[in-house]
Amino acid sequence: MLTRKIDTVLDTFYDNTKMALMLTGARQVGKTNAFRRLARRKFERYIEINFIETPDAKQIFQGAQNAKEILLRLSAFADGPLVPGKTLILFDEVQKCPECVTQIKFLVDEGSYRYGLTGSLLGVELEDLQEKAQARNLNAEASEPVGYMDIKTMFPLDFEEFAQAVGVAQDVIDHIKGCFDNTKPVDPVVHEQMMKVFRLYLIVGGLPAPVWAYVKTNNIQNVALQQRAVLNLYKKDISQYDKDKKLLLDEIFDLIPSELNAKNKRFILKELNQNLKFQRYENSFLWMKKAGVAIPTYNVEEPRIPLKLNQQRNLFKLFQNDVGLLAYQYANGIQLRILSGEVNINYGAIFENVVAQELLAQGFEQPYYFNSKKQGEVDFVIEAGDGTAIPIEVKSGKNYERHNALTNILDNEEYNLNKAIVLCNDNVSVQGKKVYLPIYMTTFIRKKQEIPGIYKLEL
Repeated sequence: MLTRKIDTVLDTFYDNTKMALMLTGARQVGKTNAFRRLARRKFERYIEINFIETPDAKQIFQGAQNAKEILLRLSAFADGPLVPGKTLILFDEVQKCPECVTQIKFLVDEGSYRYGLTGSLLGVELEDLQEKAQARNLNAEASEPVGYMDIKTMFPLDFEEFAQAVGVAQDVIDHIKGCFDNTKPVDPVVHEQMMKVFRLYLIVGGLPAPVWAYVKTNNIQNVALQQRAVLNLYKKDISQYDKDKKLLLDEIFDLIPSELNAKNKRFILKELNQNLKFQRYENSFLWMKKAGVAIPTYNVEEPRIPLKLNQQRNLFKLFQNDVGLLAYQYANGIQLRILSGEVNINYGAIFENVVAQELLAQGFEQPYYFNSKKQGEVDFVIEAGDGTAIPIEVKSGKNYERHNALTNILDNEEYNLNKAIVLCNDNVSVQGKKVYLPIYMTTFIRKKQEIPGIYKLEL
């Protein structure tokens, strides 16, 4: 069984609130299993209703006037008794039953049971939830269950979770985290071992099915079979959820590996069609982001906060949501070459993909990069959460201390940058404002809490 950080989030949530919780995210990131583990830890009874596997279950909510009606119908679909105060009810794949989301407030208000919801592509589906609710003549107030349901997004396993899954001891992880916090070198033996684990992460990735296939069999071919299955699911979703542009979306998705391998890594529409204009097809890229199958990073004109005000939406890179899928798409025996530590591989795109997905998982909702004709390009820029911007360079080769663009923007007094991070294959070191960290430490770069905690007014 895989241990996930979301488990602690769920425990805290269900211990401290009576609301329902919806987990969203891309397909196959482990949403349903997270609730199953929660049920084993905290509840005597667990009921799971999957609206894809059991489409008739939509009848539970259709036309229902109150919680009593819903629970009566629910008991007919449940595979056992509903025990008040001891039952967790999961509504799975709720994108197939928007009425469930709009009416969850009735069930929460009734209060006999606890509720969870999961759904893929809900970044897309929830946008027109009110419209769907009104089209079905539902109570407009019920279409947005504010105060009754919270929403959290799940991602693939980050590197820390992956390391635990493949057997890295907790004291080793604690040592590395301590070195990160105190900017101290990792024990050399530990560092070499963690680089091996990181190279394994590059090809297995963080999706639970491929990770579990590796944990059970140590067979990369079994991992590849799971990755191919996930890619097929994503292709199916693309064809299902944007019928008018499915061919374009399919092409965009297939081009991600080659575009990342290009010199500037930017996504160029001309690769699809010489006549394409970004404004016309921007929604297709946004669809892939909201569906969780790709991660766009936008260019900023200046590395100053708020970065969103400096972004250029027509200049972006597009990363895979999981580095293991990217490595699988590259194929050509790259898995074996990565595991052997071959130095001639261009790790640039793969390393950057890891960083993009790690930043997303650690709370940076939108990663950015900086590119200027005069000053050069920096791979990522993040808002630290304490009012500062931090540029990040990703170096996969030996010459990791060569980064003219990073030096240029650190020397620019107008930007007022106090710190930069260089992620590389080497150990921790500091040179002026530049902090050099081993690439696996990306998992500890986390956004600081922007909202203060307890504040007592003294009058």
